[in-house]
Amino acid sequence: MHFNSYLYIFFFLPITVVVYLFLNRVRYPIAAKVWLLLTSLFFYGFWNVNYIPLILFSCTVNYVFGRLITLQGERGGNSTFLKRAPLVSGIIFNLGLLAYYKYAHFFISNMSLFFPGAFQIKTIILPLAISFFTFQQIAFLVDTYNRETSENSFLNYCLFITFFPRLIAGPIVYHKEVMPQFAHPLKKMLNYQNLSCGIFLFFIGLFKKVVIADAFSPYVTQGFDLADSLSFFEAWIASLSYTLQIYFDFSGYTDMAIGSAYLLNIKLPKNFDSPYKALNIQDFWRRWHITLSRWLVKYLYIPLGGNRHGMVKTVLNIFITFLLCGLWHGAGWTFVAWGALHGLGLVTYRIWKTVGVQLPRPVSWGITFLYVNCAWVLFRAADFSDAIKVFKGMFGFGGIVLPAHLHTTLHLLKDYGLSFGPWLKMLQGDSYALLYVAIGMLICILCRNALEITERMRLNWYFALGTSLLAVFSLMWLEKETTFLYFQF
Repeated sequence: MHFNSYLYIFFFLPITVVVYLFLNRVRYPIAAKVWLLLTSLFFYGFWNVNYIPLILFSCTVNYVFGRLITLQGERGGNSTFLKRAPLVSGIIFNLGLLAYYKYAHFFISNMSLFFPGAFQIKTIILPLAISFFTFQQIAFLVDTYNRETSENSFLNYCLFITFFPRLIAGPIVYHKEVMPQFAHPLKKMLNYQNLSCGIFLFFIGLFKKVVIADAFSPYVTQGFDLADSLSFFEAWIASLSYTLQIYFDFSGYTDMAIGSAYLLNIKLPKNFDSPYKALNIQDFWRRWHITLSRWLVKYLYIPLGGNRHGMVKTVLNIFITFLLCGLWHGAGWTFVAWGALHGLGLVTYRIWKTVGVQLPRPVSWGITFLYVNCAWVLFRAADFSDAIKVFKGMFGFGGIVLPAHLHTTLHLLKDYGLSFGPWLKMLQGDSYALLYVAIGMLICILCRNALEITERMRLNWYFALGTSLLAVFSLMWLEKETTFLYFQF
């Protein structure tokens, strides 16, 4: 079931919210949690019912490890091995599950290059959201070990992992920032402020997805998957289209997730903060997929040593963190290269800061955006040959074609290798492609993001009218369900 489906919008979400709030109102909090757990499992199993036993098995094993960690901490003792054994076992279990389902085929296919015919593996269906709920459960075990949180109720734990608004693609949340909200008395009552914020966030997210992100999809598909070669403008429009598509698609999903949770009086953490306004690559990662960034810092970068052991070790830790970040996103070498490119960018920025030279803000923004845009090419490309095809076009090796109607005024440019004709032929596009990219860029750079708008909004007729128009326009544009890009991770 997709957020951008009539079934979710008109049936699943309103029924879930009404029953949950009713059960809390009549003071049946356990029944309300059971209802929310069952609806979350239904939501998760709607794609494939075979996913449900796996996520319940994962929840059960992690809950047991969490209880063992808590009990071991309460007993005390001097044995470091006994204290850490449940934590290490739990982490190995989670990473093993993720490795089997997500990386086994990648590992075997690469080993087969060196030992042809020595390894065979059957097709493994990647369970939906396994990367997200694996990270979340590892965080829970580590936080339990550090005595930052604990959970004695199996029902609460299952609800924490399966809570449907954030189950499929985040935000990645901590137990201590979400579960206490379910027990708060004020969270069990109908809250018109939360209701208004939730509806607004949901429909602005739907607008981002169906009106903006999906509009770029044809140019991305043509440029990356179908075209044999790309000219200069075709390559840049294809790459920029994906840069805008993935932002509006993923941030749209996140807005809808946070909005859905608001309707249940649950506040999820911010996941985006206008990342394409960033002035450096570090600033970009503080704004893009914020909950993933903080997870990587807390549970990977700092345990590796962080910046505590000199510049060389710091650089190495940054690079390792982002190599693994790339691999987390996908089992492919293009994802590893994407992570390496961002790691290299962060290392370069850290070294640049020691020089103490400040660039003008427009220059800093331009360098950062172009770097991020080039990195997205590796992220989107099916393989390195597709990435090279796009890069060749972007750097002019595919030729530069200008619109035919400019021939009369700019014909002298033919002497410099430029040509005139169908300038977006390989994208099967026209001047609207350029217009879409320009509008998308202006929205990213000039407009407030959705959460900034909700922080400033006032409940009045203007807000109600604006939200209603947003909802009607988005629903009119909703012709078919399209999968969110981050579902594949």
